[in-house]
Amino acid sequence: MDELTLIRQAIEGNPYAFEQLLMEYSDRLYRTAYLYVGNREDALDVVQETAYKAFSSISQLRNEEFFLTWMTKILINCAYDVLRKRKKPIPSVTDPGAILSERNEEKLDLAAAIGKLPVRYQTSIILFYYYDMSLQEMAKIMETPENTIKTYLSRGKKQLRTLLGGGYRDGKRQIL
Repeated sequence: MDELTLIRQAIEGNPYAFEQLLMEYSDRLYRTAYLYVGNREDALDVVQETAYKAFSSISQLRNEEFFLTWMTKILINCAYDVLRKRKKPIPSVTDPGAILSERNEEKLDLAAAIGKLPVRYQTSIILFYYYDMSLQEMAKIMETPENTIKTYLSRGKKQLRTLLGGGYRDGKRQIL
């Protein structure tokens, strides 16, 4: 079954279809949660809470094409809730090896530097460079105008340049 069919079935109340979608996106959701909360246990809590909230409100999803964007928005809000409840600051990435496939120094330095950015810059960098989201999708998730997202990306990259002292290329997109 294709993704849009699963999403439509989940919206209609099919729990199996929703479970299939969660299985498809679980790794991506976990990695995103880990980037925010900084440890395995909290990341799993965030993913679980996200799944619950998404399942409870999937009938409110208006556009099937934005399912992942919608889930990511819920996940980010859940991550902030977990951090607030536990009175933890937004952490720097303490174990980047858990989210990065290659454990080379450049990627470790980059992940640690991203963790030091202000929340709005951190979120925009993660969504744009790690998840290849468009500015439009990011604007919906962050509930911010697209031009503001561009500003966040620009300022975030500038701060990363300062923190890292140069450029960095990760996959398809040049970060600095």
